[in-house]
Amino acid sequence: MTSLLQEIKEDVIKYAEVISNVIKVDVEIVDEGMRRIAGTGIFKDQIDAVNKGSVYRKVIEAGKPQIIENPREHELCRDCVEKDSCIEKLEISTPLVYEEEIIGVIGLVCSTDEQKQLILENIDSQMQFLHQIGDFISSKVYQHNETKMQIERAQVLRKILNNVDKGVLVLDSDDKITMVNNNAMRELKLYSTELEKRVKLIDKYEYIMGGELYELKVDRKSFYLVGNIIPIHSISKEYAKVFIFNNMNKINSDIYKITTSEKRITLDSIIGESKVMKVLKEKIKRIASTQSTVLITGESGTGKELVARAIHDLSDRRHKPFVAVNCSAMPEALMESELFGYVKGAFTGANPNGKIGKFELANGGVILLDEIGDMPLYMQVKLLRVLQERTVTRIGSNQPIDLDIRVIAATNLDLEQRIKENKFREDLYYRLNVIPIEVPSLRERDGDIELIINMLIDKYNILFDKYIHGIEDECKEILLDYSWPGNVRELQNTIEYMINIASDIGMLTKDMLPESILNSVDMNYYGDEIEIKPLKEVEQEYIKRALSIYGNSTEGKKLAAEKLGIGVATLYRKIKE
Repeated sequence: MTSLLQEIKEDVIKYAEVISNVIKVDVEIVDEGMRRIAGTGIFKDQIDAVNKGSVYRKVIEAGKPQIIENPREHELCRDCVEKDSCIEKLEISTPLVYEEEIIGVIGLVCSTDEQKQLILENIDSQMQFLHQIGDFISSKVYQHNETKMQIERAQVLRKILNNVDKGVLVLDSDDKITMVNNNAMRELKLYSTELEKRVKLIDKYEYIMGGELYELKVDRKSFYLVGNIIPIHSISKEYAKVFIFNNMNKINSDIYKITTSEKRITLDSIIGESKVMKVLKEKIKRIASTQSTVLITGESGTGKELVARAIHDLSDRRHKPFVAVNCSAMPEALMESELFGYVKGAFTGANPNGKIGKFELANGGVILLDEIGDMPLYMQVKLLRVLQERTVTRIGSNQPIDLDIRVIAATNLDLEQRIKENKFREDLYYRLNVIPIEVPSLRERDGDIELIINMLIDKYNILFDKYIHGIEDECKEILLDYSWPGNVRELQNTIEYMINIASDIGMLTKDMLPESILNSVDMNYYGDEIEIKPLKEVEQEYIKRALSIYGNSTEGKKLAAEKLGIGVATLYRKIKE
């Protein structure tokens, strides 16, 4: 094991020479293992040899200086193996102490009477000088250990930094890079040879996901990063602060992974072998690889989002975010902040960390603006600007964010009619309607209803741990003949309901069908012969039917009221009655 004095051997040799030149005697310095680290005069050629004398060993054990005026005759010399060959006239030795531990001995050796007399005449000053040199050596050991510890700390820090999944820059007081991890080098396109470069960190005073937005400039490159600065002045002059950051794209990707289902939607997820569905699937394949905006139209419940997701899956953006936004379900007061995001302090009640908008979250991928026909006119103006400029600016910020995004819009409304009613902007319509896709209703899809029913039975058998293996003929006939105004969504809800209430016989039967479907079928079959019911009862049945199709959520009730041709407030009143 290397001793502390061996680690600073060059410095110890220099100190030995200084002592020898000043006092004019021979000097040797040994470590705690009695190995000679430095020597002058008669010891110069014996460096690294082991000192076999007994005096130094006693100094190390006792921790006290020794003055041997009569070598060979002194009691400490009795057991010395070199006593008979010793030529010393005087020997003065003092311990070297570091952190209260003896790490070696400095020895002054006189080999002539003149040297001995000179030393003894000034013994106090010589001892004081020797102690000072001992302190210098101890200080050198301390400096060496500090340097070594700093190197070790830096090495450990590098290992830690390179295992952090964020970018890390360590800067000195002049904002020069003193350390950088691999992630930061990749993100900022730096090389290990480019350390010591000065960077400029500009605080944009915008807060996103618990971090602050900074613009970092290095050379002529500029990056927008979200992170935190940690001051570390106390550690070292080299390390003034640490900047830990994420690229905005990485933050968006992380949020997308957290908030998005892992289930992949492919073209095969669209069930249907009818002629109109084959045409639709072929069109999806043709347009998926383009970057143009798509407008998907079709009745409610036809699967417009499914089509949008299939386009995303077939495109070169399949590994990037797909973000769906329902424009009709979003409160008008929150629509702008939801779509565009906001910075810290943008308005009262805002998240104190700020918020990323849907457009920014979808950056690099696809955004679906579902029910686009319900978007308020003032937001249509803002959306048009985003589509034209391909940038978005958070509320409360003046920093535009570049967008690389494909927009898909969807609606069950007649947008051309909405334009005539001054409820939709014509310029926005043409901006969206670059590639139109119409999703056919379920009643137009000959042969697909039975395919979808079989798929849904398999799905809900697994989900509800059931064993439904068939459909009664009369029940199947009713399901196939029904017009399905709610399309696939209504069919899905119906099969889910029937399987939930199905008995152990494993068959779906007519008596399991919802009342709304049975009433519709009865009217079709019996025409005028059907029993005339009171108008209020018929109204109640239609309200129940509408709610079974569109659901009891706020959005469902809004759609049900629209289809029934009444206001939402009227619908709530009638439900209460």
